[in-house]
Amino acid sequence: MALPLVSVQMKKNKKPSLVLTLSAAGLLIGAGSVGYWLLAQRQISSSDLLVGANIIPGDALFAVSLTTDPQQWQKLRQFGTKETQTELDKNLVQLRDRFLTNNGYDFQKDIAPWVGDDVAIAILAPTTGNKPAPKPVTTNENAASDQQSMVMVLPVKNSEIAKTILAQPKILKQSKWSDRTYQGIAIKQSEGQAGQNFSAALLDGRFLVITDSPKATERAIDAYKNKTSLATTGGFAENFPKIANYQPFGQFYINVPTAAKIAAASPNRPLPAQVLAQLQNNQGLAGTITLESEGIRFKGVSWLNPNSQRVLTVENKAGKMQSRIPAETLMMLTGGNLQRLWRDYVLTSQGNPLSPIAPEQIRGGIKSLTDLDLEKDLLSWMKGEFSLSVIPATPKEGSPNDFRAGLLFMVQTSDDYGGQSLRKSAEASISKLDEVMKNQYQFQVQPGKVAGQPVVNWVSPYGTLTATHGWLDGDVAFLVVGAPITDKIVPKPNYTLAGTLPFQQTVPTEPNPTNGQFFLDVERTVKNFPLPTLIPNQETLLDATRTIGMTSAVSDNRSNRYDIFIELKKVTNTTTLPSPENSKSNSVR
Repeated sequence: MALPLVSVQMKKNKKPSLVLTLSAAGLLIGAGSVGYWLLAQRQISSSDLLVGANIIPGDALFAVSLTTDPQQWQKLRQFGTKETQTELDKNLVQLRDRFLTNNGYDFQKDIAPWVGDDVAIAILAPTTGNKPAPKPVTTNENAASDQQSMVMVLPVKNSEIAKTILAQPKILKQSKWSDRTYQGIAIKQSEGQAGQNFSAALLDGRFLVITDSPKATERAIDAYKNKTSLATTGGFAENFPKIANYQPFGQFYINVPTAAKIAAASPNRPLPAQVLAQLQNNQGLAGTITLESEGIRFKGVSWLNPNSQRVLTVENKAGKMQSRIPAETLMMLTGGNLQRLWRDYVLTSQGNPLSPIAPEQIRGGIKSLTDLDLEKDLLSWMKGEFSLSVIPATPKEGSPNDFRAGLLFMVQTSDDYGGQSLRKSAEASISKLDEVMKNQYQFQVQPGKVAGQPVVNWVSPYGTLTATHGWLDGDVAFLVVGAPITDKIVPKPNYTLAGTLPFQQTVPTEPNPTNGQFFLDVERTVKNFPLPTLIPNQETLLDATRTIGMTSAVSDNRSNRYDIFIELKKVTNTTTLPSPENSKSNSVR
């Protein structure tokens, strides 16, 4: 893997190495490429924290650590397809050649002998009013100080070699090295054209800190000495250990309020003041990624700002719906309390332009289509576990079917702790809905039976069975839309999704208890149904994926936990990365 250890060529306006670092880090995170380091900080037991957390300034916008273990990187390259391997290799070669090879460094010879198990990259948000350094900086440097800057932290396992590398750096092509001191720390700094300065400092012989600006170096030193680093940011030290894992492939952290402020100041998509205020309730989002034999596992945690008045309700009551649906189910999403989920959505989405659909639009749409009040007529009795599933239809001879799958919605009208059943309220609302379908849309509302159990069918004016609703186990209401798959859930199937190997191998068993789970059989879904394009290179990524599973829970009244596993295909024959000489010759051609 490529580690930037020499003069990073930073253009004044475009900041190319920063842009490359951001885009490469984003791609690696999407592919499962972030890193982790176990270290001990002074006065803070931080063996489970992000590497460099005691150096990275607490207001950092984003931080990601990357493993330096070649075996882990080789393992990552075994996942996916030839197409995804080629894309990953291209980015790894670009990083290596730009930051090492092009500056005369070789990772195995110059870096591996002294660097630790992982390195960290942090993006610092623009700041104003930084106190001046002891040595005056140029006007051009001040002009660049209001831009985002980058800090790299490289743990040192052999300080003597690291000191030698820093004392005798490679000769620069377009600038020269100079020395200065800040707060008693020696800094090696390149001085060339404006906007092309690079700084490096060794802290206590344990960490080599590399930045793309003198100001960023000073901010890192201040954070380290004054204990204003990421490790002391509200909620960080308390929540990051929740996702710790032994020798993970990587970790990352996103500062939510800082990101919100930057988004609010963006001229392209400014955030309203009320949205910014809501986002200030959240503090951090962090994750750990590990490589396993069949795929990539993500362990995530999000937490509220310690000063926020908002608290979370610890209610984890999901986990039974997967035992009610058949084994052939393609997709399943479950949650513990639909009423509470809606309230949380309203709280975080009201007036938020980034929300998929505004709450008021959902309310208005349901009112205009069904004449029902969303909160009073529907959500008032939807306090138990719910699920949404896609179940493929079984073709039947002589029975034309316009749908290849059925959409199944189920919701429990009472909780799991002996709470009062709300079936009567539910029946009254469903009866209203029957009347709307009959009188407003001219559907035939016909009583029927499936396996001896009563159901109600909605048949369109054209005679196609459009929907079926009924009850399971006395307090679970269900609605099937599309293909007639009611016979797959009534009676309860003998072979359920919960008993299948793909589900058991993909959907994480922790956290437990859970307030929601997700399962998607990517292979079977892509083969049978066209999917809308949501992300770049979606087809390539889906082609490399077998299944996706997620389990979530409210950890406490200030934080949520998420576990995700992605089962991936494997490349039968992996090749080695092109050597620096070959990659150079290819670029010349």
